[in-house]
Amino acid sequence: MINEAKMLEFSEKGDDRGHLVVVEAIKDIPFEIKRVFYIYGSDSEVIRGRHANRKTEFVLINVAGTSKVKVHYPNGNECVFSLNKPHTGIYIPKMVWKDMYDFSKDSVLLVLASEYYDPSEYIRDYDEYLKEIM
Repeated sequence: MINEAKMLEFSEKGDDRGHLVVVEAIKDIPFEIKRVFYIYGSDSEVIRGRHANRKTEFVLINVAGTSKVKVHYPNGNECVFSLNKPHTGIYIPKMVWKDMYDFSKDSVLLVLASEYYDPSEYIRDYDEYLKEIM
């Protein structure tokens, strides 16, 4: 059974000085954060991701600009999430295929990961993913 990706909304605080969003591991993110990276400067035609992870869970947050994330499930279902508010994110469980795309020029996509980088746990071929998950 594959867990489904889902939208998360984070507490947004602020006053006349501006806004503040706090995101804490375990409280707001359903895992301990071991890795943080961000994607920026991607053209609107570029598709990032195109993989699934055997061990790593992710939360994706567009802290600036906008982007979309399409997740693919083994049963053929797909779901598209729009990241267009800096106080929302998408939780992506392990073994979910994902594509990030439609980046605005000012997009900064922050990624929080449950594991340290290990290239051997990435599945980059969709047919291999389907074989492994079925």
